[in-house]
Amino acid sequence: MGIRALIVDTAGTTTDLSFIEDVLFPYSAKVLPQFLEQHKDDVLVENCICDVKDIALEPDANLSRVSEILLQWIKEDRKATPLKTLQGLIWKQGYSDNTFTGHIYPDFIDAVQRYVKQNVRVYSFSSGSVDAQKLLFSHSDGGDLTPLFSGHFDTRTGNKTDKQAYSNILNTISLTAKQVLFVSDRMEELKAADDAGMNVLYINRTQSSEKSTYKKIDSFKHLSF
Repeated sequence: MGIRALIVDTAGTTTDLSFIEDVLFPYSAKVLPQFLEQHKDDVLVENCICDVKDIALEPDANLSRVSEILLQWIKEDRKATPLKTLQGLIWKQGYSDNTFTGHIYPDFIDAVQRYVKQNVRVYSFSSGSVDAQKLLFSHSDGGDLTPLFSGHFDTRTGNKTDKQAYSNILNTISLTAKQVLFVSDRMEELKAADDAGMNVLYINRTQSSEKSTYKKIDSFKHLSF
């Protein structure tokens, strides 16, 4: 039984981590306080603000304090759903006014088109929100790649280091674990996917010396079906 679906991590796998750290994160930190003030009455933003207060255990926090909490979470790269949702909304603004385009590795741009032609379904799984993933791939250096994806998953599916998240994905896409390949540059994510029974592949774009018990590649040029 061959591979019928490929699930890819984003940061470090399909996009350079420096794009996230040096472009997207600073932009969201710069814009966030003003964005919250302007959109605090929007239902989605209001819900995120309430969720931040709940997670921080500060039910009486004012908007300024919520901003402080979120800015600290950005520094920590906290995988909190309300932060990721708000970042996605803010990045949409940046993409729309052409402040930046989404960096995608050229080898992945070429490869994803091959995979789709081979009838392999392609999904992304990121700690960034589904909306943020769609923005990245729709405003990429290679144009709009979203038609090539069968779907996207984020922290609402589960933590990327938890086996259950990958089991949840399998249930959603209605495939067996052995029909799915997960590619990531993070060993703890690969272990979780492996524990769920998926095929896994380590991508080492930085040529780091980290030892891996999993098969590895340094480019999607070396992955074919």
